[in-house]
Amino acid sequence: MAQFARPDNDFNNPGSFTDQGGGAVNIYTTIDEVAADDADYIRSPLSPSSAVYVARLSDVVDPVSSSGHIIRMRTSTDQDAQEVIDFTQQLRQTYVSEGSQGTLIASQSRLSVSSTTWTASAYTLAGVEADAITDYAALFFRFLVNKP
Repeated sequence: MAQFARPDNDFNNPGSFTDQGGGAVNIYTTIDEVAADDADYIRSPLSPSSAVYVARLSDVVDPVSSSGHIIRMRTSTDQDAQEVIDFTQQLRQTYVSEGSQGTLIASQSRLSVSSTTWTASAYTLAGVEADAITDYAALFFRFLVNKP
């Protein structure tokens, strides 16, 4: 049976990321939907330099399989800012803080993004990456955004 771990809490947001309206509380709710909704989203700061946002993922049950683990993200840039941005999404286990980031399970990047059109990307974990997950109740997405 397919399972989907979705963001269920803002875990680390040092105030630099906001939702589309400028709010900084419960912004995970803008990226937790079943079907992507481009009307709500998370925004990084302008001209980001190693800007970080971390969301805790909802608990799922160990599927006892090394296949079918996929991480997805959608990226776009701000039409007004006209900046080129690098995005990295990491799947981490037992993240505590930036000083104790837990185990990096997998990562995907989109570099030199300048399009204002939303673009989806997906990364399928290799068997060894999926097997590195030992606690499906302790998973986090860590987003790192930079202006190159």
